[in-house]
Formats: sequence, C-alpha cells, structure tokens
Amino acid sequence: MSYVSKEQIERAKQLDLLTYLQCFEPYELVRCSRNAYSTRTHDSLKISNGKWFWWSRGIGGRSALDYLIKVRGMSFPDAVLQIGGNPPVHMAPTTPAIQQDGSNTRLELPEPYETSNRVVAYLSKRGISRDVIDFCLKTGRLYESRRYHNVVFVGFDQHGTPRYAAIRGTTSTRYMGEATGSDKRYSFAIPAMEYSTELHLFESAIDLLSYCTPEHLAGRDWRQTHNLSLAGIYRPKAVEAQSIPPAALVQYLRSFPQVNQLILHLDNDEPGRLAATTIHHQLSSVLSIYDKPPKNGKDVNEELMGFLRQNKYRSR
Repeated sequence: MSYVSKEQIERAKQLDLLTYLQCFEPYELVRCSRNAYSTRTHDSLKISNGKWFWWSRGIGGRSALDYLIKVRGMSFPDAVLQIGGNPPVHMAPTTPAIQQDGSNTRLELPEPYETSNRVVAYLSKRGISRDVIDFCLKTGRLYESRRYHNVVFVGFDQHGTPRYAAIRGTTSTRYMGEATGSDKRYSFAIPAMEYSTELHLFESAIDLLSYCTPEHLAGRDWRQTHNLSLAGIYRPKAVEAQSIPPAALVQYLRSFPQVNQLILHLDNDEPGRLAATTIHHQLSSVLSIYDKPPKNGKDVNEELMGFLRQNKYRSR
C-alpha cells in the first residue's frame, strides 16, 4: 500500500474539484453556464459553488479527493498521491498525450484556429445539424486547424485525454489523414449521456454525425445511445479465422462492458458489407448484432443528404 503523510493528506483535502480539473485535467471540463461545469466523461456530474454532484449516481462531495475516490475509483492513498504528484498542464488542443499501448508515441494535434467557421460551413454543407456540430465543438471533439483549416475530429480515452485525431479537408481536395501519434483504439465517439446498453458503429466521424442529425431533427434524444466511428475502413483478412475485430470497437466494449447490442451502419458497398459480416461472425456469440446499412446511398452521409433534399422538396 502506498504511504502518504499527514501533510500530504491535509493538502489534498483542501483542493476543490474545479481547481483540480483546471490545473491538471482542463480537457475534462465542459462549461454549462457562467458558474457551473460538467465533466466530459460524465455529463450528469455538475460542479458549482465549490461542490460537485453526480446526478445519475446520486453521489457528491466538495473536494477533488472525494471525486477521485468516489468517481474514479481510486484508493485513498493513490488519490492523495495523484493530487500531490500531478504537474499542472495548460489547456490547448496541441497538448501531447502518451499512448497507453506501450509505445512512446505522442499525439500531436494540429494547432487550432481562432474560430471554427470553415468547419461549421463544411459540415453544414454535408447536412450535419448545427446543434450536433455545436455539441462537438463545445466538448472538444471537433475544431478547425490553423494550417489548411481542416476539420479535426478528436477521440478521447475514458479519462478525457485526447488519444486520436482524424483530419479531413474542407476544400475540394478531399484530404484525409490522421494526426501523428494517433491511437486507433480511441477513435472519434460520442458516448451515451447516461447508462446505455446500445452501441451504433460507423465507418467515419461524418457518418456518425450524419446519423445523429435526423435523430435530433425528429426530436429524439440522440445522446441516449453510444456512437462510435472506426478509424478508417475495417478490412478483414482473407481468411476470416485470422481476422480480429476493429481495435476501436474492442476498446470501446472494454470501456463500456454494459453494452450488449451492436447496430452496424457500415457502408453499402463490398468492403462495408464484408466488414459487417465479419464483425457479426466474430461477436454474435456475445452481442446482439443488427446490420442496418444505408437504405439509400453508399454511406450514412449520402442517405442524410437524400433525406434532407426530399424533406425540403416536400416542405415547398
């Protein structure tokens, strides 16, 4: 067991959660109002007036020490050492993060631009709802790079640390790439706001947002289920027995073990259909899997664009 002194304990008890997160984990903070915050990992955990309360679990406290023990599940000594041994960091999308796959590769996120106007315009042109876009901007999942003004889709681990970034061009060049040091296990995702057993799987971040858009437009709560995009097209091996499920999917199921339903929204082409069949064969013994490819168009975004055109025509 780790040893902590009385002095270390007293110092740890004095630190409130807001100050702790601002100093050590600024990427975890999401501003809800002028004097209130939530955390990126737990939307129902609210921080205000020197206190915090996790509404979905009915627990709360005052200090960062309470939070690390009750929410993060740390032991008392480890929580004290976590507070006392943490070096302060400064909030910036370029903050490097060491991958947890045993390598020393650091994620190098592109420097952000002052605004995200071009990103908003690009995604709006792709049919994505402004409310969905704003949610991603607010939670740090999306921003515009200073150089080239690309769209940057950020993936986080369970602690709210950036681990992956997909980069997409906003011009006719259709540039597609990944930030240096990206860990494909932590692809772009929007976890359920509360407890959910349902996970929707997509090939790309834009497809994911394209699925959320009609859900939002129909007045449904699109944050009720888990949504995960893969880091590129999943290509099974020629011999199915040698194939393994996508790394991002495996990691997500580890992070959210309550998930027991998987809904596939992979592309309506040969690679997408092969990937869906392979995933079904690999995981159907442990998950209820439903294959729901786009009914119209090659992918979910094409289906969304068609849906919007049709409804625009009907509204005239």
